[in-house]
Amino acid sequence: MCRAGRVGQTVIMPPAPRVLVVCTGNICRSPLAATLLGAILTDTSVGSAGTHAVVGAPIDPTMVEVAGRHGTALPRHAAIQLSPAMVRAADLVLAMTRGHRSAIVAAEPAALRRTLTLRELARLVSQTPLPGAHLSPGARLVAALPDVLTRRRANPDGPELDDVDDPYRGPVAAYQRAFAEIDEAVRTLATALA
Repeated sequence: MCRAGRVGQTVIMPPAPRVLVVCTGNICRSPLAATLLGAILTDTSVGSAGTHAVVGAPIDPTMVEVAGRHGTALPRHAAIQLSPAMVRAADLVLAMTRGHRSAIVAAEPAALRRTLTLRELARLVSQTPLPGAHLSPGARLVAALPDVLTRRRANPDGPELDDVDDPYRGPVAAYQRAFAEIDEAVRTLATALA
């Protein structure tokens, strides 16, 4: 508890929203997305994990280089394996692909109503009036989930456009494309939350 307002008035602060970002190895896409999301969801605990994590590995050096060229410094990182407990603890789970989303929901069916791909969420949020202007950005995003999910449909321009392809061990252009797709989705969320 913390004290706020008039002397003697106790206000119970709700816990900070928790966002979990998931990719395959947890060394390229999900740590980048978590870093970018953390910059706009300052009230929120944003973490990442991999469905087949390269446990303990740092972020791929090519992703660090590409992010740096765009002014994004990626933090020290050690890849971690996704667990059902992590999914249960999250208020919002953001997958990098529809395949990751399916794997998350298959392992933890109750997560269906709070698991989307990052690009899918950005697409749907841009079509949804967000409630709770008085709430913090992370709390607004979580509060918007029920309305967002009523708009959930396959992407009319092609369902693959809701995915961020894995650049790992690909050419630099693949890393640049992944960075651009993640950055665009996060900027769309930031605009909607502004």
